[in-house]
Amino acid sequence: MSYSDSGHGRSLLFLHGWLMSHSVWKYQAPLADSFRVVAPDLRGHGASEGGGFSYDACVADLVALLDHLGLEKTVIIGWSMGAQIALRSWQILRERVAALVLVGGTPRFCDHDEYEHGLPYSEARGMALRLRRAYTRTAGEFYRGMFSPEDQGGNDIDAMAKIILSRLPQLPVALSALDELITTDLRSLLGDVTAPVLLVHGESDRICLPGASRYMQAQLPDSRLQLCPGVGHAPFIVSPTEFNAQLSLFARGVYGAD
Repeated sequence: MSYSDSGHGRSLLFLHGWLMSHSVWKYQAPLADSFRVVAPDLRGHGASEGGGFSYDACVADLVALLDHLGLEKTVIIGWSMGAQIALRSWQILRERVAALVLVGGTPRFCDHDEYEHGLPYSEARGMALRLRRAYTRTAGEFYRGMFSPEDQGGNDIDAMAKIILSRLPQLPVALSALDELITTDLRSLLGDVTAPVLLVHGESDRICLPGASRYMQAQLPDSRLQLCPGVGHAPFIVSPTEFNAQLSLFARGVYGAD
């Protein structure tokens, strides 16, 4: 398992999204001035090895990583697919988690008769077909679709795209991870999360709809929601100064209460 580890003190553990790697958190590097910042490449992504991608396998990998690094009472920050893995990990790691930060997250990626905050099932399945036909091109289109028109004035989105597209997971891993996204429903877990939760969501997010975070706020016992006007799926990339300040304030509050 490949990971970065910098800084000292209370720990922040960052989990990236689908098709990505820990490189997406490059603008969070300044947080290492105040915290220990750990960012793994999830199974089969980035420089991490491992076939048989599943959320359960990723959670097992996280347990092994926390054991290896001796991390206790950490704040887990999960983005998109990483937010779902963070939620799933709560069942196993609850005694070792100080708080959760769910960025552009959703408990269910696809919509349902009783859940209207997901994408159409047919759209998600269509993504799998497009990946098989033209993997790199489809991944690039997905990446650029994460950003709103207002986002274009932020950090160099194209430069980040080059980093991400140069380290795509193998196609079978990408498809397995997409299947997990499509089939996972974590709504029943929300009421059991007793740790403080910060929800951060771009109001112009077209990948995971903002209503998903509003839904989670209503279900999570101890949560707060920060909506980012005009921002798409990756607020930590386009508005890193604001995101880092918000995350630092939240984490200091959590750790100050210990």
